Parts: sequence; structure tokens; C-alpha cells
Amino acid sequence: MTSTRIARGFGLGAIAVALVATSMPAAAQDDSQTRIRKLEAEVRALQRKVFPGGDGRYFEPEISGQPAARPSVSTTTSTTAVTDILARLDALESQLQRLTAQYEVGGNAMRLLEERIEALEAANAPAPSPAPAATTPSSTASTTRPAATSTPTPTPTPTPAAQPSAERVAAVQAIAKPQTDDAADDEYSYGFRLWDAGFFPEAQQQLTLFVERYPSHWRATYGRNLLGRAYLDDGKPNDAAPWFLRNYQADKNAPRAGDSLLYLAEAMIALDDTKRACIALAEFGETYPALAAGRLQSQYERNLGRVTCS
Repeated sequence: MTSTRIARGFGLGAIAVALVATSMPAAAQDDSQTRIRKLEAEVRALQRKVFPGGDGRYFEPEISGQPAARPSVSTTTSTTAVTDILARLDALESQLQRLTAQYEVGGNAMRLLEERIEALEAANAPAPSPAPAATTPSSTASTTRPAATSTPTPTPTPTPAAQPSAERVAAVQAIAKPQTDDAADDEYSYGFRLWDAGFFPEAQQQLTLFVERYPSHWRATYGRNLLGRAYLDDGKPNDAAPWFLRNYQADKNAPRAGDSLLYLAEAMIALDDTKRACIALAEFGETYPALAAGRLQSQYERNLGRVTCS
């Protein structure tokens, strides 16, 4: 009876140890399992010493089943999180593809625009200075004739050698120069009045003074454009073209940038340079569609009718 009680005591002890082990948190079971197996081995060794016969009635059965299953973790939350991550990755990949496509389209448009600007700049590159020649009537005439295929750097046209008549001097003096708090605007307005009255050489001098003295004034875009027109209206497209190109390149969003590009086409037409005229007209139509269909529509269509563009 005593042996039976001892065996049962050890058996209960093993069971108690096992129950304690199964009740531990999952995070501590790895360390606990080692200690439990050690205790069970020591209990079995003690039983064999007490009961050398090895009677099965006094021994607990060996643990032969699968170890106690760890508490299952719900996969709903993890599955949902993974699904959300995959969905966000798909969205990011799609967005990246759209951005890449937009970048390629924009880069191609920028490349075409740069090519056209380079063509316009090449069309209006300054001509090389002519070599000094003997001062004969024939050589003087040949060196002062405007080049037909190039446009010089903007320079004010010199005053005609012939003295203006007394009537012209009186007419110019009759045009009053504004006197306001904005001296720069006064200079531009005076140049505009001279141009509007048909005194183109005087307007050229006045507007050149304005654009060189006040290059950052808000009227500068108007001044450069009007200076080009003063040369163009005076029958000097070779002198007008650089001012139109300069005004367009200075700020393509300026109020008179579109006007200058269209007048640049007119200057090229006057110089019989159809290729560059077509480039300027195409650039104007693409860059300023509102002007082409609005304020400058008639001028734009008239210039298109004057050239045959491929």
C-alpha cells in the first residue's frame, strides 16, 4: 500500500508538473519544456529505484503524443494586413507607371521645344563683322547692305546723315513727353507716342534708351516688342528680328512675348526666310493657342497665308 501511494504521489507530481507547464505562456514554454523533461526523467529514475521490477501498475505512461499545441493565432488580422499592403503596392506601382509616362511625354515635348528655340536662335545669330575695306563708293555700299540670311545683334540704328527738315523737327517737338512719378513709364510712353505718330527713327532711339535703362521694369516686354515693330515698320526687318526674339526668350509668359514671336515670323517672311518663318508660326500656334484663336487670330492667319509650310 505504501508503495502504491508513493507511486501515485510521484505520478501526480509528474502530472502536476505537466499541467503547470501547459499553463505557462507560449513565450516561456521552450525553456519550461527542457526543465519538465528533466524532472520527468528524474521521477522515472526514482520510480525504478523504488520499484526495481518495473511493474506497469506503478508507472505513468511515457509521453508519446504530439506536444501540446500552442494557442492558435487568428489569421484574419494578418491576412487583412497583408491584403492591404499588396493593394497599396499595386496602387503605388500603377501611380509610378503613370508618372513615368507623363515624364517621358513632358521630356519629349521639352526636347522638341528646345530644338525649335535652337533653330530660331540659329536663324537670328549675329553676322560676323566684315573686314575693313577701302572707302570707295562701291565697297561702302556693299558693307552697309543688310545680310539676307542672318540677323545682327540688336543695335540702335544710327541717325540719318541728312538733317531732318524744320517741319519734322517741329512735329517731333510737338509730341509731349509725359511727366509722372514713374520716370521709366514716361520714357516708354514717349517712345510709343513717337511710333504712333510715324516717327520711326526717333521712336527707335527713344525705345532703345528705355529698354537699356530699365530692363527690369514691367513695361520692358512692351518696350522690346515695340522697338522691334518700330524697325519693322521702318522697313528694317533685319534689325527688328533680334528684338522680337530677345523679348520672346526673356519671358515666354510676359504680356507681349506671344506678339513678338508672331512678329518674328513676319520679319522672317520679309527676309524671304520661309523655313524660319514656318518654325516661328508653328511655335506660336502651339505655345499661344489662346492668342492664335483670339486677339491675334487675324494676324496669325494672314501670316500663315503668306507662306507655304511643309
